[in-house]
Amino acid sequence: MMKLEDIALAYVLVLLASAPSCMHMQPLSRKTLVPNASALGAFCLDGSPPAYHLQKGFGDGANNWILFFEGGGWCGDISSCLDRTKSGYGSSRYMHKWTFFSGILSDNASHNPDFYNWNRVKLRYCDGASFTGDGKFDNGTTLLYFRGKRIWQAIVGDLLSKGLANAHQALLTGCSAGGLATFLHCDSFARMLPKASVKCLSDAGFFLDVKDVSLNHTIRSTFKAVVSLQGVKRNLDRRCTKSMYDPELCFFPQYTLKYITTPFFVLNSAYDAIQFHRSLVPYSADVGRTWGHCRHQLAAFNADQIAVLQGFRHRMLKALSYLLKDKQSGGTFITSCLAHCQSNAQELWFAVDSPRIHNKVTNSPYPSSSDKSGIQPPVFRFLLEPLLKQLVIGTSTEEEPRRSVAGILATRAAT
Repeated sequence: MMKLEDIALAYVLVLLASAPSCMHMQPLSRKTLVPNASALGAFCLDGSPPAYHLQKGFGDGANNWILFFEGGGWCGDISSCLDRTKSGYGSSRYMHKWTFFSGILSDNASHNPDFYNWNRVKLRYCDGASFTGDGKFDNGTTLLYFRGKRIWQAIVGDLLSKGLANAHQALLTGCSAGGLATFLHCDSFARMLPKASVKCLSDAGFFLDVKDVSLNHTIRSTFKAVVSLQGVKRNLDRRCTKSMYDPELCFFPQYTLKYITTPFFVLNSAYDAIQFHRSLVPYSADVGRTWGHCRHQLAAFNADQIAVLQGFRHRMLKALSYLLKDKQSGGTFITSCLAHCQSNAQELWFAVDSPRIHNKVTNSPYPSSSDKSGIQPPVFRFLLEPLLKQLVIGTSTEEEPRRSVAGILATRAAT
């Protein structure tokens, strides 16, 4: 008898077969369980083995690799970690056996011209601490494994035997909690590949240490709980932890960024949607529900609320000043979209109908108190424009009208 998952897969394949011939048929990538995970003590929260999806490279990309950390929040208490064990974010038993690759992981040259033929890997996220924990909870009735760092090491170890050890170029990237993991593992990844040209790209992972609108440290409390519960502190950058009055704060990218020696590129929105809802204006801080009406109606912001948003943007740019001043260390592309994750969705990464910037660049805050049309101006909407080359390399030409963010980063690998 066919399993439900097999029936669903067959249905998807039928739909794809009936799709117009002009559509590119994205191949399915099968889940791989790390074979030696238990020997390394690498487990998902529930004790199941970690997993990843791999599509092999070809042509002139056969010796180049891109590793993408999956995102999915965090858990900083036993209850929420237990909840995750009932999903793919805490157990490989619940992860889909097959997945599609799109955006920066697409194998379509017209959709992903810079990386379509690289070896492309999606690291599944099942530890709840951005691949950095190293501990265990066992009270006799409940057992949880906090082994994010070992999961990271186990997956890379398996990939090294599959060709990663011979990489010429390698890009470590990820979205959201996976984007945060990119900051935390960038240098260690470079050390694992001493002969390769290594770069890192964080998408929507630059989580700011800011107070919410009620002046409470909501996101700081969240991160400190994760660090404490999952034994993360010992795995944070030691130079950072030694310099901080509170070493646990080194889980925030803004404090560890200056210690990263591998070239780094930050893709983020100055008005990141998740940070807006969970860090700046969480429901616990919006007691009078004065922000509720504009959570999904951006034109409803009043002048004071716009000022709060501009303050958040200002703090983000200030925290990124290290990269903004030293372009040899990397680069940034900071949009004004109320968005979160812009590299793994095809319509945001590189699509035929993606909006263009057309060489229009502004450093002005948006929106202004006189412009309540929302936070998606045509000047600064999506990422695929000549502006990227101007930001990262210092030049902008019409000969490359649709270069991708990470593609520009890859270009720097040869310089």
